[in-house]
Amino acid sequence: MAEPHVTLDPQSLNPVEEKLRGPLEDQLSSALQAATVKVRQHYAGESVEQVTSMLLDQARAGLHPDIAAGFHPDHEQLRHVAEAIVTQAH
Repeated sequence: MAEPHVTLDPQSLNPVEEKLRGPLEDQLSSALQAATVKVRQHYAGESVEQVTSMLLDQARAGLHPDIAAGFHPDHEQLRHVAEAIVTQAH
């Protein structure tokens, strides 16, 4: 499974966010990658939807609260990561 990576839509960013886009994408990607590792290690037969929720919760837990509050990844892409975790476990 490839490492998940977060890419922000420049059209949705304000000028300050646009200036910080690179470091912000790196931080969000790092949190999601760490969450993926943790969820994969603790996977115990949960459904894809449960794993999707666990990934989001774990990723947000690894971020500053202000950044976590604004982190709304694409659900379908996050679900794809969850599906990979579930599939690899079987």
